[in-house]
Amino acid sequence: MADPAWTVRGDYFETCSCDYLCPCLSSNLAEPPSKGDCVFAFAFRVDQGRFGSVPLDGLCFALAGVAPGPMILGKWRVGLIVDERATVDQEQAVAAIATGAAGGPMSALAPLISSFLGTEKKPIRFEKNGLRRAVMVPGLLDQAVEGMPSVGSPGEPLVIDNSMHPVNPRVALARATKSVISAFGLRLNDTSGRNNGHFAPFSWQGAAA
Repeated sequence: MADPAWTVRGDYFETCSCDYLCPCLSSNLAEPPSKGDCVFAFAFRVDQGRFGSVPLDGLCFALAGVAPGPMILGKWRVGLIVDERATVDQEQAVAAIATGAAGGPMSALAPLISSFLGTEKKPIRFEKNGLRRAVMVPGLLDQAVEGMPSVGSPGEPLVIDNSMHPVNPRVALARATKSVISAFGLRLNDTSGRNNGHFAPFSWQGAAA
């Protein structure tokens, strides 16, 4: 049976183990990560969403993973964290969207993932304040970013545009003020303020929407 029509929109941000500015986007994922491999986590808050008849408003989820070399070469290992408030139907819908199994922008990443590390269901707190973003998943994920402010447009971040980023081709440039990941066998603990981050709104839909 085909996947139902679906749409989600909301806010996302990420941190990774690369130095600011990460070489991945500026090289179309072809350059090696600045520290050999890239440990990363993407966090999402859905403001409005529906997967067929299943509402997704207000739910959060996160993807944590590692790429062992240039991201375009694949061999990523990725795990999914789903909001503990999600029902069984909502969890299945989020998993289908987040992994690209239901189509949509994240399906572009699917060929790069060699190993899916599983799903954890946990409380997720997502915060947004001006150019700052933060997410907390007890015991698994604690990360935050601060956008690089634009001198020409006060209150707005510098951005990179027309990129091949699957979440949004236009993402803000940010420094990771905290990157603590302890999930799916992945480990990162950095509070130096020198690592990379991005954030953006996202608006996705399935092919049938």
